[in-house]
Amino acid sequence: MAATSELDRVSAIILRNMRTPFLVLLATYAIGITGMALIPGEEGAEGHGRMNLYHAFYFFTYSATTTGFGEIPRAFSDAQRLWATICLYIGVIAWLYAIGSFIRLIQHPELLTALAERRFARSVQRISHPFFIICGFGDTGSLLARGLSENYCTAVVIDSDTERIKALGLRDYRISMPGLCADASVPKHLIDAGVTRTDCRAVVTLTPSEDTNLKIAVMARTLNPSVRIVCRSTTQQNREYLETVGEVTIVDPYEIFARQLRTAICTPLLYAWEDWLVGALSTDLEKPPVPPLGKWILCGYGRMGKAISSALKERDIETVVVDPDQVPTDSELHRVMGRAGTSTLREAGIEDAVGIVAGTDCDEDNLGILLSTRKLNPLVFSVVRQNHHENELAFSGARANLIMQPSLITARRILLALTAPLFLDLRIYLRSIEGRARIGEVVDRTERIFTGRRPRFWTLSLASAGTAIVSLQRRGVPITLGDVLRSPVDRTRRLEVLPLVLQRRGTSIMLPDDGLELTDTDTILFCGTVPAGRMLASSLQNSYTLYYLHTGHEEPRGYFAFWLAKQRRAGDRPARS
Repeated sequence: MAATSELDRVSAIILRNMRTPFLVLLATYAIGITGMALIPGEEGAEGHGRMNLYHAFYFFTYSATTTGFGEIPRAFSDAQRLWATICLYIGVIAWLYAIGSFIRLIQHPELLTALAERRFARSVQRISHPFFIICGFGDTGSLLARGLSENYCTAVVIDSDTERIKALGLRDYRISMPGLCADASVPKHLIDAGVTRTDCRAVVTLTPSEDTNLKIAVMARTLNPSVRIVCRSTTQQNREYLETVGEVTIVDPYEIFARQLRTAICTPLLYAWEDWLVGALSTDLEKPPVPPLGKWILCGYGRMGKAISSALKERDIETVVVDPDQVPTDSELHRVMGRAGTSTLREAGIEDAVGIVAGTDCDEDNLGILLSTRKLNPLVFSVVRQNHHENELAFSGARANLIMQPSLITARRILLALTAPLFLDLRIYLRSIEGRARIGEVVDRTERIFTGRRPRFWTLSLASAGTAIVSLQRRGVPITLGDVLRSPVDRTRRLEVLPLVLQRRGTSIMLPDDGLELTDTDTILFCGTVPAGRMLASSLQNSYTLYYLHTGHEEPRGYFAFWLAKQRRAGDRPARS
C-alpha cells in the first residue's frame, strides 16, 4: 500500500505542475496545424495546393522546435510562409515554457520527497533478511551503522537532516543501508522502514531530542508489539515513562561511563579487557589504566558529572565540584563556583588532587581544562569528555588517561545489545565476587588466543547450525566444545575463538570449559577472528569434519570404505585361545 500511495502522490504532483504547459503545447500545435491545412498554397496544375493534415502535422513537428527541413511537399505560398513564421515563434515560446516548467518540476521539493520515499520503501521491501531500524544518524547513529556493517548486519536509517542522509550515501559500508530524510516519529515513515515486518529485529532511537525518542518508541510499540526497542535516554523522568511502554532497552551513556570509571578504579584489568574487546585501539592489556584513590576534581556538574559523582561516592572518594551554575544537592560535596580555570582549580586543590574529570558539554572548555591542569599538576590522572566525534584528533593529541565520548559509548553498548546480548550477562558475572577471581584467567586466555588480532562477537544457535552434532550424538559420538574449537586443517591447533557464554534451557554458563558436551539446545556467544568463525561454522555443518576433530580419524565414506574399515576393526580384535 505504501508504494501505491506514493505513486499516486507522484502522479498528482506531475499533473498539477505540468497540466498548463501541456495544454499550451496542445493548443499551439492544434492552431498551427489547422492553419497550415486551411491556408492555400501556390497555384499549380492541380489548383491551390493546400496541405493535408498529415503534411501539416509533419511540418509543424520539426519547425516548432526550429529544426527546419525545408518546404514540403512543394514550395509555400506567401500566406503559408507568414503563418509558418508566426507558428515558429509561438512554438518556440510554448516549448520554452514547457521545458522551464519541467525543470521546475524536477526540482520541486514535494516531488523529490515523494520519489525519495517511494525509492526508500521499495529498497526496504527488497531486504530479505533480518535488519534493524536506526532513527537518527548523528555521531551515535553513524558509529552504530559502521559497527553493524562490520558485523554484516543490515540497517535502515531515518533522519530529518538532509545532509546526514547525503553523508550516509557516501559511506563505504560493507552492507548497503537505505536512508530516508524524514521525521521518524511519523508512523507512515516507520511503516515504510519495515517496522511491521517480522524480520525487523529492533528499532533504535538516537535522535537529538529525547521527546522525539519517546514518541518513536511509543509509535513503534503500537505498530509492532513484538519488536525490540532500544532508546537513548539521559533523564530519570524519560526512563520512568519508557518503562510504561513495555520492554525497552534504555541506554544512558553517562551512567555507563560512571560504571566504567568505577570498574577502572576497582578492577582495572576488567575495564581494560572489556575496552579492548569492543575495539579500543589504545588499550593495553598488560598495562591497564589505574585511576588512583584520593581527591578528585569534577569540572562540570551536569548529567555526566552527577553520575560520576555518585560512582565516586560509592568508593568513598573525596570529590570537589567546579561549576559556574549547578549546585550539588549532596551537602557532603565540596563545591567551587565558577568556570574551571587556573584560579578555580587552585581553589579546588588541584596541587594535591590525584584525578580530574573535565566533563562539561563544550569540547573547547574540556581541552582548556586539561591544558591548565598540566601546568598546575602534571601527574594528575585526567578524564575528559569528548562531545563531538569530529574533534577526535584534538582529543587524541591531548593525551588524557581516559576519554569519555558519549556517542561512542552509546554506539558500542547498543551494538553489543543487538549483536551479542549474552555479553551483558557476562559483564554482570565478571563484576561479581566469583567472576572477579577469573578475570586474570580470562585475560590470559584472550592474550594467548588472539595474538595481536582484534576479535569480533557472534552468537551461534546449535538448533539451526549444529545439525551435524545431532547426527553424531545419535550414533553415540559425543561432541564437546573443545572439539569444535579445533582447526579442521590441523586438529592439534586451536582456532582463534574464545567461547564466552553458553546458554542452555534458560541457564547461562559463563566461560564454559572445553570438556563441556554440546547439545542441540545450546546457544553460544563466541568472540574470535573472522576466518576462524568461518571455519567453526563450516565444521558444525559437516559430520565428517566433526568426527575427525573428535577422534583424529577420517570417517569412512561409501559402502566399500565402511566394509574395509569393518574388516580392519575385525582384524585388530585379539584371537580367542
